[in-house]
Amino acid sequence: MTINNNNKEVSLKPETRNHKGFFIQQGDYKLMSIDESGWALICLDDAVCHYVDPDNLEQVKELMKESVTAQK
Repeated sequence: MTINNNNKEVSLKPETRNHKGFFIQQGDYKLMSIDESGWALICLDDAVCHYVDPDNLEQVKELMKESVTAQK
């Protein structure tokens, strides 16, 4: 099950790394989706996207609750 959050804006916790282990630049990202394997896809713009652990996103728990409620 992929959770789509309609491009909600999220912030990163300090020293967040992507799925390859590289540090991610701080800034406001758009949460595109959270896939079945547990990675959150976030995008800074149309060209810069990263897979990160959802625990490193601020506001993601609220967004996940909204998505689950909307799917029912």
